[in-house]
Amino acid sequence: MLGATSRLRVSRPVLIPSRTYAISLKPPVVYPRKTLPRVYSERKTYLYNQYTRLLQSTSTAPLILFEHVDFSANRLIKLRADIAAAVTKHAKTPSLSDPSPTPPAVAQPTFTVLRTSIFGVVLRELNQFDPQARKQLAKTVNGSLAVLSFPTLDPPQLKAVLRVLARAVPPRKPKTQQQIDDEKKAAEAAFVPGRRPKRQRPTPVPDLKLLGAIIEGRPFLAEGVQSVAELPTLDALRAQIVGLLSAPAAQLSMVLSEASGGKLARTLEGFKKSLEPETQDAQGDAPPS
Repeated sequence: MLGATSRLRVSRPVLIPSRTYAISLKPPVVYPRKTLPRVYSERKTYLYNQYTRLLQSTSTAPLILFEHVDFSANRLIKLRADIAAAVTKHAKTPSLSDPSPTPPAVAQPTFTVLRTSIFGVVLRELNQFDPQARKQLAKTVNGSLAVLSFPTLDPPQLKAVLRVLARAVPPRKPKTQQQIDDEKKAAEAAFVPGRRPKRQRPTPVPDLKLLGAIIEGRPFLAEGVQSVAELPTLDALRAQIVGLLSAPAAQLSMVLSEASGGKLARTLEGFKKSLEPETQDAQGDAPPS
């Protein structure tokens, strides 16, 4: 009987599903015996107000959404340090005409781990986004949520931070069928009937996946975030617009400068000589009076 039980355990392993998180935009269920309005704890009230401020500031401050898995406290501290180093490295250098001897302080982005359930309540109750945008955001989040909030939109800075995050937390490689079969064989070989198997805690491998972003109040998917990161800065765009507008005026000024002074006189003299043969031919062809 014991052998039959052991064979049953080996042939039918129990799969433990991983916990997932989802955002629901449906109104909460009101139970008949529940007191209203509901009183939340101090911690939940603080988080609710914090997430509300985060979403309200997305009109000027971009909010990048990530899905994080198996991150320890020390790993999060190192990740925040890498983000700060990347922002400091790609900060704007002060101008030589700036009288201040010290460079201006650099506003650092903030990496925050969110509670998905409270974030869903804020997204449901906040009327800042249209229903289609809220549905898109709710459909994007499917696991543990973290956000990276920037003080202002700076595409080169965003590109540098995304590059550092991709280098610090490389994407997980999916297991091959051969690796899965080897793990099953190792588990079956280590099983001894009547003896409790040793509990082995697997080494957590952190994973960080880019989900999307909220930029200027509009939701973006991961591909859209990469496209925004490739844009130049606002100052560069202004310089390009000024260059396009000043190009015709510069060309007209160049033509006038080329025809100024003696060059203008020679140009008019040449134009006069080119008209003289046509005048003489017209006089010769005229009938005598």
